[in-house]
Amino acid sequence: MPRLPKRLPLVPTIVVALAVAAMVALGVWQLDRRQEKAAALAIYSANAGKPPMAFPRYPVGDEFLFRKASANCLEVIGWSSQGGRSTVGGNGWRHIAQCRTGAEGPVLLVDMGVARDPKFRPQWKGGQIRGTIAQAPDHRPMFAGMFDDSPRGLMLISEAAAPGLEPTAPPDIASVPNNHLAYAVQWFLFAIVAVVIYLLALGWREKRKGPGKI
Repeated sequence: MPRLPKRLPLVPTIVVALAVAAMVALGVWQLDRRQEKAAALAIYSANAGKPPMAFPRYPVGDEFLFRKASANCLEVIGWSSQGGRSTVGGNGWRHIAQCRTGAEGPVLLVDMGVARDPKFRPQWKGGQIRGTIAQAPDHRPMFAGMFDDSPRGLMLISEAAAPGLEPTAPPDIASVPNNHLAYAVQWFLFAIVAVVIYLLALGWREKRKGPGKI
């Protein structure tokens, strides 16, 4: 390895040190997130075996995910669709009803099933629903979602599909990843690589100056 200078350049060294500190902090944060995710997965597994509950009307976090629930859709006031998979294994477009549940309160989202035809328009008008609680579609940018701990919206995936639709596959606990350890290792490796590259750059800079040069 090339010889390092006796005095490190101040500004570049500060910049690299701050960057390395940030990478290490992100690695430690991912380790904390790993423990939180493990605890959440234990809650989800327990929820799957609990008796059905009334669908929560207001944001409550993720503590009810994967639990059976029921709700009453008084009136469908809108629809949205996105890619999904049915219980029979077919890919298509799942249709999410926006339901009115009373004079006041938030809109209830209900996944009423999957259509193979992207132009299909459901005719379901509402009624009593039973299904599984899942997270509502999240349209935030991925980077913003990493640092936003506010509760995400919930929706109900109906067991019975609306006419003309196939039931949507219920959420699978096995699909919830706990890969925060891998992310932590990546951040720590990035920090090590940054330090090594900076030291090599300093050594090569010192070598190019040559003996006796300033």
